[in-house]
Amino acid sequence: MVREAAITIYLFIFSLIFAFFNRFSLRNKVVFVVSFSENNQSIYKEMIRQDSTCRIIFLATEQMYPTFSKLKGASTLFFDWKNPLHFMKGIYHLATSKVVMVDNYYGFLAQIRFRDSVQCIQLWHANGAIKKFGLKDPSNETRTNRAIQRFKRVYNSFDKVVVGSEAMADIFKQAFGVEDQRIVRTGIPRTDIFFNHAKQMKIVQNMYKKYPYLKNKKIILYAPTYREKDLHDFQLQLNFQELLSQLKQEYALIIKLHPAIKSEIDIPSEFDHLVYDFSDYHSMNELLFISDLLITDYSSIPFEYSLLNRPIIFYLYDLEEYMKERGMWEDYLEFLPGPIAYTTKDIGDIIRAENVDYERISRFSKKWNEYSKGFASKNIVDMLSNHLRDQ
Repeated sequence: MVREAAITIYLFIFSLIFAFFNRFSLRNKVVFVVSFSENNQSIYKEMIRQDSTCRIIFLATEQMYPTFSKLKGASTLFFDWKNPLHFMKGIYHLATSKVVMVDNYYGFLAQIRFRDSVQCIQLWHANGAIKKFGLKDPSNETRTNRAIQRFKRVYNSFDKVVVGSEAMADIFKQAFGVEDQRIVRTGIPRTDIFFNHAKQMKIVQNMYKKYPYLKNKKIILYAPTYREKDLHDFQLQLNFQELLSQLKQEYALIIKLHPAIKSEIDIPSEFDHLVYDFSDYHSMNELLFISDLLITDYSSIPFEYSLLNRPIIFYLYDLEEYMKERGMWEDYLEFLPGPIAYTTKDIGDIIRAENVDYERISRFSKKWNEYSKGFASKNIVDMLSNHLRDQ
């Protein structure tokens, strides 16, 4: 009840400020509201490549601000009440831009209304989905009707929703309640680099130069999603001591926790040459490129990683509990492109067996990356340019 009251007050104040700035003329600007990096950066780079004449503005979270504030040819604001001046400027840009790109759920969209000529485009941060979200999130059963109606207003504010496959289009139709005419099948920008092998090799070389201790190692990347309880009391469920004791010394383990997790991993000194915490590393894609094997769970990372056609292990130590709390799209266990492990020992056994079904990985990739062929950023920038030109 207190939370709902706080949200209501926040949105009311936001709407008053937006209404004031909404009196100003629209400008030739594209505003990105960013919680994640890769998709937004890919589009930014394509806009710079095409020498776009519009102004580019990033409204960034505290975690994303350091990354985007370094980009040349764009303005970046820390979009949070912690910085009132930046926050007010951000609302001004939202009210006066011809295009607004969002990459997540943003509650303020429920309380404002863009002008008819403005396009609000949902560039969701995930290329595919395993766990349910949006209107299909099981936790909605405990939400108030007021909250559900707010969710619907947010989703209804999306003029376009970017997808990389028909599978994801179907999910967005259910999760956001959007019609097919609002779906744009451009592909997902963050996957473009997976089709640029020369750039991948350059990234790998730079990574080895920056982190020479990873060279000549077989890299295991452990990248789990978060659980609600992890936000307050995180406990790493992978016993890396047990895992590495089962493997040869040629392996190294990189751990990349979800951005929502603020905890640090305690790595004993005897393992500091084999286990590395890269949770604060800015680019997930770069970690994927140097990895020989991915261990994850209900995360969306496998949808991109499958483009590399490398082994994936799904570590589902809490499967029954997670399915009950979060729910899954379609028959989750049937379409996974890799084996399931329930314990650390299972993971070691699977790695040592070296029995990888590459054909299954390929089928999974073709399904979820149907429209992602290396030109998604160009497709989206062309769409933005056409809209800006017509206004």
